Amino acid sequence: MKYVVLIHSNPQPWGHPTIDFTEVGRSIPADEREAMGKEFDAMLAELSASGELVSGLALDAPSTTRTFRWEGKRPVSTDGPYAESKEQLAGFFVLDCATRERAEELAAKFAGPGDIIELRPEMIF
Repeated sequence: MKYVVLIHSNPQPWGHPTIDFTEVGRSIPADEREAMGKEFDAMLAELSASGELVSGLALDAPSTTRTFRWEGKRPVSTDGPYAESKEQLAGFFVLDCATRERAEELAAKFAGPGDIIELRPEMIF
């Protein structure tokens, strides 16, 4: 079954990896951040080798967003994200896991300083 790992964050300025651009992430010594980055890269390599990593993308700043809504009888577009929250969607990974437990185990590994991770299963229809 496929799962999406959604990474919500508020890096200032916007950038990736988010640990380098969040207040809590910048408070971690550079050598520790570097070690965490190497661990994360190793995890992605493992998931890629096992076939569990389907894809992933880092997303550009919310200010580059264009939002489309249906109003009346037509779509209307506006600048900026829909969400009126501090944290924004910063990126995502798609995993293909045998069980929900495995997906949850992996999702926990995506959690980093200043990030909120959401795990959502694919809807089958």
